[in-house]
Amino acid sequence: MIVVSDLAVTFRTGGKPIQAVRGVTFAVSEGESFGIVGESGSGKSTVLKAIAGLCKTIAPCLAIDGVGMTTKRSKAERRLMQFVFQDPYGSLHPRQTVDDVLREPLLIHGIPDIDAKVTEALADVGLERQHRFRFPHQLSGGQRQRVAIARALILRPRILLLDEPTSALDVSIQAEILNLLSRLRRTYRLTNILVSHDLAVVAHLCNRIAIMQQGRLVEVLDAQSLRRGEAKEAYTRELIAASRGYARAC
Repeated sequence: MIVVSDLAVTFRTGGKPIQAVRGVTFAVSEGESFGIVGESGSGKSTVLKAIAGLCKTIAPCLAIDGVGMTTKRSKAERRLMQFVFQDPYGSLHPRQTVDDVLREPLLIHGIPDIDAKVTEALADVGLERQHRFRFPHQLSGGQRQRVAIARALILRPRILLLDEPTSALDVSIQAEILNLLSRLRRTYRLTNILVSHDLAVVAHLCNRIAIMQQGRLVEVLDAQSLRRGEAKEAYTRELIAASRGYARAC
């Protein structure tokens, strides 16, 4: 479903080029949940944004369902994949109700039966009718992220791109959102790419995990190998050890 070939992304800071992503290559099968893990600044979120067409790549390096993609995309290509951002408050317009947020994608794409689809989208993510006309500040963090997920799914995309979807939430709410994402992937046969710094999160949701460091992909391993600590690269082993905490010195 997704093929990334030698992906490179360069930004300019103070007139100087900064290579955020260098030579990243991987493929994701249809219906698979693929994780990307790395420390802050490793380039993992930039990879996700490049796939979504939100940042410019150096050369054509992305194919979706066998079709090459560029940064400039048609409405149909945009509809094919949707993005869930890290901050569920910052990604929602503070002066729009939940109803406004969910109606907007349908209006842009000229999709009929808006009321029915908004009601269905709310039910999909476990929100009630009374949430429909509330503003973001009237919702909890978990409810706001459910709205963001509903907005992404209302166009019935085939691919969902998730950038740290639980990191801004309380620990008690994180498991609910992770279970929701897992259920929705099965229900709608979605292909997911999940970016996170939390190894436990990606091991719970993803079949395979890519490890990134300083803009490069270090290695790709399956979830079972990650849980068992069976990594080939030293950096991956260090990440696994760090996620398990530090033992007190005697």
